[in-house]
Amino acid sequence: MANESNSVEQAEVFDELPLWSSPFGIKLLDKINYRRDISILDIGFSTGFPIIELSARFGRTCTIYGIDPWTAGIKRTLKKIQFYGIKNIQIIKGSAEKIPLNENSINLITSNNGLNNVNQLNKALQECSRVIKRGGQFVQAFNLDSTMKEFYEELEKLLRELNMSVELKKMKEHIYKKRIPLDEILNKLEENGFSIKEIEHSMFEYKFIDGTSMLNHHFIKLAFLNEWENIINVEKQRQIFKELENRINKISGSKGFFKLTIPFVIIDSEKK
Repeated sequence: MANESNSVEQAEVFDELPLWSSPFGIKLLDKINYRRDISILDIGFSTGFPIIELSARFGRTCTIYGIDPWTAGIKRTLKKIQFYGIKNIQIIKGSAEKIPLNENSINLITSNNGLNNVNQLNKALQECSRVIKRGGQFVQAFNLDSTMKEFYEELEKLLRELNMSVELKKMKEHIYKKRIPLDEILNKLEENGFSIKEIEHSMFEYKFIDGTSMLNHHFIKLAFLNEWENIINVEKQRQIFKELENRINKISGSKGFFKLTIPFVIIDSEKK
């Protein structure tokens, strides 16, 4: 049994699998071909997932590189690495568009929604193709362009009613930038030297008692709300989002809750 001081330290690092990341991550981990003595690259590990789990599953025969641009996330990941006494992880602060690893040096690349957030997806895939060995496995999770469609449908209705065509265009551009259509992702993978082995579709839901609770949810505020607000001009943000909140509250009042659907895919590919 751990002593009390260790228990306190463990509590500080124990939440390494955020609720948002877990549905994608569990599916991603199932798709990996586990084997000894390989080099692994994890793109976009955030605060330590899945890189720490990969370290535990593959053991010390493997070297695992993790790349992420988020300084605070790296700091928290390093704290976990130190606490758990992990020796086979090397952390890189940087972006997937410029991976500081040698050509043909990696056997497995994983990304749990990390490639959703790069600025230049094609450049990131070029880098993945450069560093991975021939026959290497590339497993990634992507949430699809119909993610949270229930929210976007209500926002679109409101913008159309108010003849806010500029904002409507910005909403469409925002969705495309954050969640490129699946067929485009697959085409880019093929163009960059990967063959698609399997595509697994899945989904999960976020349910809220009403729109007020949804818009105040800590993860919605952290990951989505700011970009949603940026679709609207500053002087109209408060008005639009108050009306959205009221509309969603009416929906939840009728149905008993408001649902956000999160469809996603796990893409299992191989370097040709």
